[in-house]
Amino acid sequence: MKITHLLGIGATVLSVAACTTNPITGRSSIQIANNSEIEAMALQQYKQTLTESKVITGSQAQSVKNVGNRIKNAAEKYYASIGRGADLANYKWEFNLLQDKQVNAWCMPGGKVAVYSGILPITKDDTGLAVVMGHEVSHALAGHGNERISQSMIAQGLGTASGLAIKNERTAAIFQSVYPIGSQVVLLKYGRNQELEADQMGLYLMSMAGYDPRQAIPFWNRMEATSSGARPPEFLSTHPSPGSRVGDIQKNLPKALEYYKAAGGKI
Repeated sequence: MKITHLLGIGATVLSVAACTTNPITGRSSIQIANNSEIEAMALQQYKQTLTESKVITGSQAQSVKNVGNRIKNAAEKYYASIGRGADLANYKWEFNLLQDKQVNAWCMPGGKVAVYSGILPITKDDTGLAVVMGHEVSHALAGHGNERISQSMIAQGLGTASGLAIKNERTAAIFQSVYPIGSQVVLLKYGRNQELEADQMGLYLMSMAGYDPRQAIPFWNRMEATSSGARPPEFLSTHPSPGSRVGDIQKNLPKALEYYKAAGGKI
């Protein structure tokens, strides 16, 4: 039997064994990397970023923490309600506002969140922040980092059916390519499908946390307007087109409004 055929069989077996289903969106993905080691590397990168950045304190920073904690609590409550509370057991949440003109925000695996001050004029209020933070937290909860790393591992023949520990330079380099954290540029390289899923999941999470999901469309319209036909902010660089995004939000609004009403929101 040819080696390429054997590799194909191995990849198929691996895909079936490592298929993960998002409990909020129902989307399935292949995640073979070791989450504990991804989170350890993410923590290291997060600490480096905080060391190299100016961490803002005061009322704006408190808003970031308040919104983040409400979304975190909503996620934990939902996961516990469906018997998947263990999925978030190792998360060590942290929410920081960083002084930086970039229009950006991100959440590392394990719950480490950074919001850049450059995005605050666009978020405008806590509900706008909830759109952004719900989206970014969803990337982490959905395991998008693991998915991206796993795709690279499989392509390079690094995966095994029992899971893969990140203990060598090649896989560490893969992590760095997915999470190129630095003091000047932060761009988590997610794909379009992952961005769409984060939109949907983030919409639901902000609703569960008691924020009006109908405000997501005005936020994304404001975000798009910042590009003025020029190069979009990093936050939008791999995201769907504005029309596609708004259409998907409108499609998901009825369910989001159910979550919002259940959280005490007024319809």
